[in-house]
Amino acid sequence: MENQIKSNTENQNKLSLCEVFKEDTSEIIRKLESQTPSLFQNYSNLYTAYLHMFDNLFGTCFISEKKFFDKLNLDQSFLKQIRSNSEAIKKVCLENIDKNTQFIDQYSKMRISSIQSFDKYVHVLMESYANYLSQFNLSGKQ
Repeated sequence: MENQIKSNTENQNKLSLCEVFKEDTSEIIRKLESQTPSLFQNYSNLYTAYLHMFDNLFGTCFISEKKFFDKLNLDQSFLKQIRSNSEAIKKVCLENIDKNTQFIDQYSKMRISSIQSFDKYVHVLMESYANYLSQFNLSGKQ
């Protein structure tokens, strides 16, 4: 009885290679997952700061230069052409933002699908491998 308890305790204390890797990998993944919201929030804050800086820059530029350009008394048809060109460039930029957002969305979905397919494949492979090892162990005992 005492040997059986000792044997059970030894089996419980035995380490498995897969167990070590799974525990360590899971801990790393949980740490990365816990940092993800902060990482994205920091990037978003940085990006927002850049956008506001450029907005303020052009706002300040506008106020400073308005006095100068108003004194030049530029032809209105010239200014309308500048406006038209600026709107065309703005339209292309906005369309590209939408297209890039759609691309990143579809790309992310494709990658997630690939990861899920790979995960299913590995499960099937590991199940087959476990069955093979089981058969191998049975044939070695005979």
